Amino acid sequence: MLNIGCHLSNSKGYMNMCREAASIGANTFQFFTRNPRGGAAKDIDPADAAEARQFMADNGFVKILAHAPYTLNPCAARPEVREFTENTMADDLRRMEFTPGNMYNFHPGSHVEQGIDAGIELITGMLNRILRPEQSTTVLLETMSGKGSEVGSRFEELRRIIDGCELSDKLGVCLDTCHVFDGGYDIVGDLDGVLAEFDRVIGLERLRAIHINDTKNPFGSHKDRHEKIGEGYIGVDAFCRIVNHPALKGLPFFLETPNELDGYGREIALLRSLCK
Repeated sequence: MLNIGCHLSNSKGYMNMCREAASIGANTFQFFTRNPRGGAAKDIDPADAAEARQFMADNGFVKILAHAPYTLNPCAARPEVREFTENTMADDLRRMEFTPGNMYNFHPGSHVEQGIDAGIELITGMLNRILRPEQSTTVLLETMSGKGSEVGSRFEELRRIIDGCELSDKLGVCLDTCHVFDGGYDIVGDLDGVLAEFDRVIGLERLRAIHINDTKNPFGSHKDRHEKIGEGYIGVDAFCRIVNHPALKGLPFFLETPNELDGYGREIALLRSLCK
């Protein structure tokens, strides 16, 4: 069975997200750790988290994915932005231990004219300060589209971040279909070649999750505008190849398309219907 879920609001706690996911046929979900624009996070209810862990175990859920707020930028030019990012991510990783063994995804950031080398150095420096040997959470670097001064639109940049981390066993990659297509990796015309390149540069064992999104932009546009499945430039035929590719089977897929809950349910049913 295709392991798939969507992005849900965590405003009412873990159990509410579990129930919403189950109501649309999902067996995983993604959520923001706090307001996506940043700020303080509400306290976690340990009883709610424990009930959710039991629900997920009883209902065949696979690993869930927390997403860092969009405001975080570990390679920002301004020191106060980097400090805010580091403090927030360190707090998020502590909070993730209420649901141990899951994943935490973040955008590597934008170097803001400091240059790619400086950006990568700042990102790895932060990760070396916040990753802990005892943590059970895997931190995922997300593939980016390459707009502006984004770090992470090339597989080689993600590899350099991984290589710069002392606890690299705590790191993985989340591949976003919209981002890589916009970034110049032709997953429509040459999915095998893209995954072979990923394996050569990073290693498929590092690929832990897929953001499955169509795109409003043509190939190589270096933008980031998600579209509903089958309504953009990637298209249903390509998604059929993606969900059936042997290198990707078994991974959790997360929808970040412009949808409400019922729309996500329809997309989950569509993508499951493509599985052979």
